[in-house]
Amino acid sequence: MTSPPFRVGIVGCGAISRNHIEAFRVIPEAQIVAVCDVDATRALETADRWGIDGAYGSVDELLAAGVDIVSVCTPHPTHEAVVLAAAAAKVHVLCEKPIAIELESAERMIAACDEAGVKFGVLFQRRFWPAAQRLRRAIDDGTLGRPILGHASVILHRDPAYYSAWRGTWATDGGGVLMSQAIHHIDLLQWFMGEAVEVHGHVATFRHRIEVEDTAAAVVKFASGAMAAISATTAATPNLGETIRITGETGATAELTEFPEGSDGRITLWARGTEIGTEPVHPAGLKPNIDLSTINGQLIPHHASQIRDFVDALREDRAPAITGRDATAALRILLAVYESSRTGRPVRLAASAVPAS
Repeated sequence: MTSPPFRVGIVGCGAISRNHIEAFRVIPEAQIVAVCDVDATRALETADRWGIDGAYGSVDELLAAGVDIVSVCTPHPTHEAVVLAAAAAKVHVLCEKPIAIELESAERMIAACDEAGVKFGVLFQRRFWPAAQRLRRAIDDGTLGRPILGHASVILHRDPAYYSAWRGTWATDGGGVLMSQAIHHIDLLQWFMGEAVEVHGHVATFRHRIEVEDTAAAVVKFASGAMAAISATTAATPNLGETIRITGETGATAELTEFPEGSDGRITLWARGTEIGTEPVHPAGLKPNIDLSTINGQLIPHHASQIRDFVDALREDRAPAITGRDATAALRILLAVYESSRTGRPVRLAASAVPAS
């Protein structure tokens, strides 16, 4: 006999909920049965648009309706309350990045899910790019070998209108370009480079009228002895996209590029021995400044890949590809950039307070 599909509830009906809804809809082993939002009218409109039976104005109502998975699509600082409520109800959780805006909050979420015995995954869908997987294999199989030098460059454009509603304040967003955009590429950087142990960085706000940073730069040291630089901004015109460059101990170098923003990552530099292979980082004819809806839409296939893995993890009773604990690595780095910028000193990263499972 086949098992019934997992009953899924979507928490938060903002822009990114579309990615979760479309991804779950193509997985036969999962069925979206409910959505909720603090704006009950928006929940009803979302349910009607997608043909979903249940629409609620609170997480408690959604959980009471009986779900197996909640997908958390709410603003960053609200993630903890949703995750803790789901864990208390013994419901598995898939949460949008960032896991939280404070490390202590992330650790409480991880501990609650561990104690409840539920799976906890966090969305970093760019790890599922075929090109990112290829770069990871090149590290593991010795083609690049152990990374010794890295660079993450996130040079983006955002219109002033982007920073409306809950975006652009410490209380409601938790940070600027590092927390909302560059966190994806910081996650990739540390996935390739390994555990970070020290961060020295600076943040500033040059162009946008917001509380949080629109520009940041940092140097990161890793437990292996490797080093990397991070540069990020949303003050660029036009948008130049994102690149990750890794040099390994074999001397080989690979570069992973996302341009236009939201498109599939591509290997744009592969240098080994005496050979250099390149592709254009900014191909002619491509529009550099893309609206947020288009960016999110282009990421749906990679959301689907990660959500497929999460559902498989439940069926196979294994950890998802990116756990809550995994998701704290990028958060630790960017929070250390903020602290270093405040103090003017390098920040040593403490070990996680949550024991490994």
